[in-house]
Amino acid sequence: MASVEKLPMLAEGYEKLLAELKALREERPKIVEAIEEARAHGDLSENAEYHSAKERQGQVEATIADLEDKVSRANIIDPTTLSGDKVVFGATVTLLDEDDKPIRYQIVGPYEADAKLGRISYNSPLGRALIGRRVDDEIEVTVPAGDRSYLVQQIEFI
Repeated sequence: MASVEKLPMLAEGYEKLLAELKALREERPKIVEAIEEARAHGDLSENAEYHSAKERQGQVEATIADLEDKVSRANIIDPTTLSGDKVVFGATVTLLDEDDKPIRYQIVGPYEADAKLGRISYNSPLGRALIGRRVDDEIEVTVPAGDRSYLVQQIEFI
């Protein structure tokens, strides 16, 4: 039997997935109504509303299936219950860049990542380089902007 890979995520990310899933499930009946209404207009071969509604139905069903898969494989992690001296999923890490400017990131799942909010995926180049590191470790990482060096200044579980 194949093992199912768990998806680590924060509770906040899990709630977002559930909210998106709920919204899409609520959209289903509206799409069916749109299809029925478009069918009532006659010739389906030249009916743009019908084709648009069918296309949207396909998109919604595919997204629902994807979200249901992610929800079923979710491994919810609460960073406040973690401790240690190594960077792990959920840790908030303060780095010093080459100019000794502090940068702070939380290591999260790919569906929660948003660099503008200081959240990077454990699958990103920087996230992969940080996992397992300790305070005062230096890391070098190649990112789209080029090669960067960082010093791990602080690891928090908040």
